[in-house]
Amino acid sequence: MKEIIMRATRTTYTIPLTPVAGDRFQPTGFPDLGPAEFSRWDADRKDWVNALHVESPQSMANRLEATTWLEGEDVQPSVLEGLPYVQVVEERDGEDAFVTCSRREAHRLASAYVMNAVTETGETGRDWLMAELGAGKDDPANRYHQVHRAVLRMDPLSLVHGVFFAQKDFGWQPKVARAVTSFIDATNVRPAHSGGVKTDVVRTTASEGAGSKEGYGMVPHQRLEFTAEKITAYVTVDHEQIRSYALGDEGTELLESLVEYELAVLFSGGLRLRTACDFQVITEEVLVSGEEGALPQVDTAEKRVRAAIEAARGAGLLGDVTTLRKVAR
Repeated sequence: MKEIIMRATRTTYTIPLTPVAGDRFQPTGFPDLGPAEFSRWDADRKDWVNALHVESPQSMANRLEATTWLEGEDVQPSVLEGLPYVQVVEERDGEDAFVTCSRREAHRLASAYVMNAVTETGETGRDWLMAELGAGKDDPANRYHQVHRAVLRMDPLSLVHGVFFAQKDFGWQPKVARAVTSFIDATNVRPAHSGGVKTDVVRTTASEGAGSKEGYGMVPHQRLEFTAEKITAYVTVDHEQIRSYALGDEGTELLESLVEYELAVLFSGGLRLRTACDFQVITEEVLVSGEEGALPQVDTAEKRVRAAIEAARGAGLLGDVTTLRKVAR
């Protein structure tokens, strides 16, 4: 299977989902837009049907990457030990305390926290990254092979989920697109309106200085959820892009194994996106590149990624965890 994937242009996963309890679910919402409803052509009905964007590509990228980090412990899972990333710390009570890292930041290695922190020698994260990437004013532009190897050395997940170094101080702005794209849509949807009241058992009427703005009183609210005929997660893995990084067999296998690991972990457990949006996979209906198939298994994915990390370290492709220090502002 691994050899087939390494030769393929891309692999697509079509993953049917169903709510864990009941039929209703809460979609993602967008400022000034609300739920992202649209019309979708249904080839079986030969007509347009109402559809809904349940989870966006950027959100799914964050959820996939979150499988590589233990939020409560501020470390990566033990199976990923040896995989580099960049962390930012600050002094608290005389000790270094974790602030954030490239795995948790929306812009990954290009995070403002990374850019504005400093190295042990006092160099800013911005200048340090510029030198590592070969993106200085006097460096030749578009030397992406150097960029890809530098990013792999600092945090390989930024090659999986993308990173954009949009820095005016740089001689050029390296950008790496996502190699994995995922989103969740629902088809033939109907709204499910409901509501509730935030109660105040002490004060049932508002008064000056003690109204709903201050958190007092009875506050009615409305709620919009949806039901759907079908809810589907879509995943596309661009093997061609991963190979284009020219990282050698060890580097390519590392990225491919990380993708497999993320998919296995994310979809093996409960897919709880929000309080009222909890899905589970209908495993017998999963399609892989249009054919009946299965998602990667966690135990197999863990063994593969463990071996890939060791091989990549043996080949000298990976650096160590980089620690930068937050500057008081």
